[in-house]
Parts: sequence; C-alpha cells; structure tokens
Amino acid sequence: MRKFSQKINKEETEINLTPMLDVVFIMLIFFIVTTSFVKEAGIDVNRPSASTTEQKTEANILIAIKNSNEIWIDKRVVDIRAVRANIERLKATNTQNSIVIQADKEAKTGLLVKVMDQIRLAGITNISVSTLKN
Repeated sequence: MRKFSQKINKEETEINLTPMLDVVFIMLIFFIVTTSFVKEAGIDVNRPSASTTEQKTEANILIAIKNSNEIWIDKRVVDIRAVRANIERLKATNTQNSIVIQADKEAKTGLLVKVMDQIRLAGITNISVSTLKN
C-alpha cells in the first residue's frame, strides 16, 4: 500500500510546461508583429553640421544622397525618376511614414529638393534632413 501512495505523489508533483511555452510563443509573435523595421539607405555620407540639430527617432525610411549625386534607397542606387515609386512601395510596407534624407554636404541642393519633391508626391510629408551636431 505504501508504494501506491508514493506513485500518486510523484504524479501530482510533475510540472506541465505546455502553457508556459504557449505564452512564450504568443509573446514572440506579438513582438515580431509590432516591430518597426528601418529601411537603411545602404551607404555612409559626409553629412553637414548644424547647431540646431534635433534627434528624430521615429524615422523608418532612410534615403542617402552621395557627393557624386547618386541616390541610395534600400541599399541600392535609384534614379531620380524612380524615387517616387520606391517610396510608395516602402510606404505600403510601413505603418510609420517618416523619412530621413542623409545628404552629403558636397551633394547638389537641387537634387535634394527634387528628392524631397518626389517624396511629397508619394504622399509623405514627414521629411527630415540628417545633419551632425556642432
């Protein structure tokens, strides 16, 4: 009779890990779904400096303009005529629609204005230009 009572006690003390694993997987799915991914420009540029620089943390699309006047979006070179289409494509995949332009200080201002115009035509008005703090 004694062995039987020990067997019952052993079964009662087992821990069922299935509910804990379910919670962990649900949390993992939640964090993956709510994560905002930043689309990198793909290159580093020599940004100009400014004393009134403010840090923006909500930008999720980065566009780079090199000193050779190449436009980089999503780690590839893009022609000025294709900027709007690329922004519309990235806009469709992101919930936050804000853009930071990283223009080299040697890049032409006219090209920067054209890029900003194409972004606005794509329907995004939250545009910032990246600078270095003095």
